[in-house]
Amino acid sequence: MVRQLTAIIEKEGGGFVALCPEVDVASQGESVAEAKDNLKEALELFSG
Repeated sequence: MVRQLTAIIEKEGGGFVALCPEVDVASQGESVAEAKDNLKEALELFSG
């Protein structure tokens, strides 16, 4: 099953924080792309 989720990415300090509010999962990275990739990985681990 494919779900579409929201990713909110904000600059914080020297990096970026990515948050998926639907499932309250967050991640971070040094760039927008890295934060998004890390969030995707965290969501995959969260959903098992």
